Amino acid sequence: MFQKFHTRYHYSLVLLRELVITDFKLRYQGSFLGYLWSLLRPLAIFLILYLIFGQFFGKGIPHYAIYLLLGIVVWNYFAEVTNGGVGAIVGKGDLLRKLNFPKYVIVLAGSLSALINLAINVVVVIIFMLMSHTPMLKTGLLAPLLIFELFMFALALAFFLSAAFVRLRDINYIWEVIMQAAFYATPIIYPVTLLPHKVLKVLMLNPVAQMAQDMRYLVLSHDTPTIASIYGHAWVRIIPLSIVVLCTIIAAWYFRKRSRYFAEEI
Repeated sequence: MFQKFHTRYHYSLVLLRELVITDFKLRYQGSFLGYLWSLLRPLAIFLILYLIFGQFFGKGIPHYAIYLLLGIVVWNYFAEVTNGGVGAIVGKGDLLRKLNFPKYVIVLAGSLSALINLAINVVVVIIFMLMSHTPMLKTGLLAPLLIFELFMFALALAFFLSAAFVRLRDINYIWEVIMQAAFYATPIIYPVTLLPHKVLKVLMLNPVAQMAQDMRYLVLSHDTPTIASIYGHAWVRIIPLSIVVLCTIIAAWYFRKRSRYFAEEI
């Protein structure tokens, strides 16, 4: 069975590996600081937000600095994958017209390249926790499950956006507005306790909000409100998980349907 899998997908895996390496190398090519930007960018955003909002929101949240940094790391990965996914296919138009290969590899490569950045940023979060003597809960070992959920959700949206952008170039501008609104609708910089309960129950159905809060719950403090504690039922977690599964199915179907026309429409 493994031999059949290897034979069928060997070319795709080799191509995927090369695209991931190339994407990661080219990301900061020509910049003075190079790969350090993968660390400095989220830290710079963290510092700015912490200086502006820390005095307003930090008083009621234990370890607010790490709380904020975790949220930024989660959001940055989601934004990097989806924003990069919009133009992933169009950006490789010349390659698609010259070679015949599985189109999904292009989008998947960008997502895996962003995953490398996420892994580096997670290491930075751990270093910050050690430097600030912030205790890490044992339940933090379950965090990779949330990272996998985040990966699947971001990847599904990237597939859908990349295929839609080939025909509808306005998608880029629409998605920018959606992401701007989504950032403030997701509890990244503020505690969820500031929101009215009815509004909070709606916003927590957003998979990214659910993941960010669950990540903080597992890593930092079990006092962190999660979708389960807000609704009073653990089974409500099924709703954001179902959204992730549904988005994955729709995105896979739509991408597969549209991929045969990419070379002609780009």
